[in-house]
Amino acid sequence: MKYRTPEYHPAFEEYCETIFELAEDDFEVIQARIVERLEVSRPAVSEMIHRLEDAGLVNVADGAIKLTSDGQELAASVVRRHRLAERFLTDVLGLDWTDAHHEAGKWEHVISPDVEDALNRLLGEPTTCPHGNPIPGSSYRKPDSHQLCQVPVGGQFTVNRIPEELEFTPGLLAFLEESSLIPGERGTVTASSPDGTVTVEIDGRHVGVGSFASERILVTTA
Repeated sequence: MKYRTPEYHPAFEEYCETIFELAEDDFEVIQARIVERLEVSRPAVSEMIHRLEDAGLVNVADGAIKLTSDGQELAASVVRRHRLAERFLTDVLGLDWTDAHHEAGKWEHVISPDVEDALNRLLGEPTTCPHGNPIPGSSYRKPDSHQLCQVPVGGQFTVNRIPEELEFTPGLLAFLEESSLIPGERGTVTASSPDGTVTVEIDGRHVGVGSFASERILVTTA
């Protein structure tokens, strides 16, 4: 599926993308979460939400912000370009996760539909970004996933997805990549604590994963 949307200011794209990604991770989207994600002031977010409403891209009811059909299409287009760019930057150019994430944040606003199609063909029509998040419009099928912290001691798992929330946590992408906690890698939980902290053996090493990450990293256990 190919997304062709009217051209919008990059700020509109950024906000719609953020709302899309927060909803994708099952958050109720409110202004405070956008403030936290984008690291901008509450007044700036409030003003932009009003502008998005006027443009017909979002609806707001009882403080909850939802994309309209036009907003959803715009957001999906931006997310698709971002995740394809991440694939190209890591798989073809060899950038690490952190650098690819930041670069893709620039590319997502300038990739044309023709270049988007060319990237998709070159990459073999991938279904996810390097972190396992689905590429809109691809043939992605959601697996039966669990939180890493839910795997019992001695249980084996395969890393499936690193949600967007973890991508925005300073230093965490680099830690996960360096620790081989990446989609497709198999590991075993060797210890856990009541607060959600787990120790895993993966790629021949023992790695401690704090509760914030272990409650968000998605794995398959079959």
